[in-house]
Amino acid sequence: MSTSFDFEKPIADLQQQIDKVKQVADKTKVDMSATLAELNGKVEEAKQQVYNNLTGWQRVQISRHPDRPQTFDYVSMMCDDFLELHGDRTVKDDKAIVGGFATIAGQSVMIIGHQKGKNTKERQYRNFGMANPEGYRKALRLMKLAEKFNKPVITLIDTMGAYPGLEAEERGQGEAIARNLLEMSVLKVPILSFIIGEGASGGALGIGVGDKVYMLENSWYSVISPESCSSILWRSWDYKEQAAEKLKLTSGDMFANKLIDGVIPEPLGGAHQDPKYMADVVKEQILKDLKTLSKKKIDDLVNARIEKFCSMGVVEE
Repeated sequence: MSTSFDFEKPIADLQQQIDKVKQVADKTKVDMSATLAELNGKVEEAKQQVYNNLTGWQRVQISRHPDRPQTFDYVSMMCDDFLELHGDRTVKDDKAIVGGFATIAGQSVMIIGHQKGKNTKERQYRNFGMANPEGYRKALRLMKLAEKFNKPVITLIDTMGAYPGLEAEERGQGEAIARNLLEMSVLKVPILSFIIGEGASGGALGIGVGDKVYMLENSWYSVISPESCSSILWRSWDYKEQAAEKLKLTSGDMFANKLIDGVIPEPLGGAHQDPKYMADVVKEQILKDLKTLSKKKIDDLVNARIEKFCSMGVVEE
């Protein structure tokens, strides 16, 4: 049975009615096509009503849907081939961040992204997509490798944040993320970043400094998750919905505040409703931007990237 959220209940109820009508039609051999057509029409109306009026918290919920496509899903659907590379050459291979060389429509690229896992066993193996310092150092190693061979970098962001454990701090979590910000700012190849699900804090920003940064329609990007914000401000998770609104973390809010370069529309109901279509749209955007960015001089590319991020948060009165 597919996962549905509380706000999707009107759609789920209508879908149950459709299933019952189909069962009756199969048993009695009675023509129920008119009833099914009416119910299908109501389902479409309910979908439009629900998904065109989503709150910030509801978009956060969709971004966490267990069937939502993750980095390896996009790689398998967008790329002609993929060679995964492992390890940071210092500590170990962090499974929360994956990456390697790939070919997209004949274009060689380096793809790096968070991988959360699809079931309990996978999520534990991937540490729920929360990277340790060696994950960010692995990502940087791969970016430097891409720079060496003059290959563009594509990053796919989907994390609840960098791993906050004691051992992560001991190995320099803050330094690893800060170094990535510095090195990505001056990397001499095009960088495209896509927030495909959750984009929380430095865990997301550690691979998110791009010439172009896009958010999928139902993703979110913020310095803190709604639950954590609620627990700090109200000493309880009960106010997470209000926190989600105040944080202005949706793709629409981020674009309005000029913190991202664009919003990529999702299929009605979320990317998990049609992963192949979603991958095709992301692929099309990648190819379009690489065609433009590859024509720029390296110095102009780097200077524009630095200027873009330096101008964020600047207020003129």
